Amino acid sequence: MSEPYYTPKQLADRLQVSTTTLRRYEKLGLIPEIARTASNRRCYEEVHLQAFATIRALLKGYGIPVVYETMKNAKRGNVEEALWLLNREQYKIQEEKLRVEEIHSLIRNTDFSEYRRVKIKEFMTIGEVARIAGVNTSAIRHWEQEGLIASRRNKENRYRVFTPSELKKIIVISSLRQTVYFIENMRTLLNDLDHMQLPRLEKSFQVALQKLNSRLLSQFQGIATLMQYVALLDKGQVR
Repeated sequence: MSEPYYTPKQLADRLQVSTTTLRRYEKLGLIPEIARTASNRRCYEEVHLQAFATIRALLKGYGIPVVYETMKNAKRGNVEEALWLLNREQYKIQEEKLRVEEIHSLIRNTDFSEYRRVKIKEFMTIGEVARIAGVNTSAIRHWEQEGLIASRRNKENRYRVFTPSELKKIIVISSLRQTVYFIENMRTLLNDLDHMQLPRLEKSFQVALQKLNSRLLSQFQGIATLMQYVALLDKGQVR
């Protein structure tokens, strides 16, 4: 055999994963067909090593469904489709970065009389704050149950009403929940916002941006590994 071959254990040790993981990726159809010995043992080639390495690299920057669909497209020879799929994910992380920067600017600005050309009232209904923040009323009720925000009651009709400070919190939650913030991190951030702990707020946003930068780097590293895999596929190193 002219090309180097690897046993499942050799490949698993090299990639620092279990042989079960290798078999799962194979069963999902993410890698090229594998040659077998006369005794039906798998013989992995260099292209399989690169395929598995690509999966592991992509998973550091992308979600599982995206990675799996990318690998299936690459296997079928639809390289451009795979790259456009990853490109859409990079557009999403760009949007996340812009959201973080927008909220950072919102928090630093003491004037909150207007948001996206909408005048902010002293008291707003749940429907009004939902429209301004661009979220469902059910999400606002959930965040209130979690203790992240608080409403008052209209003395006349007992409906929920929200102040500008609570609206600002809702905007922060709705914008950052898709980034690096979880409930406890968000609770700390909102508490700092309540007490205007600006140095701690600055640190929180710096951490958020650093994590987005790290994910972006992982995404590009994943793409670089993918292109090495595509190069092997183009050379026809698949049995």
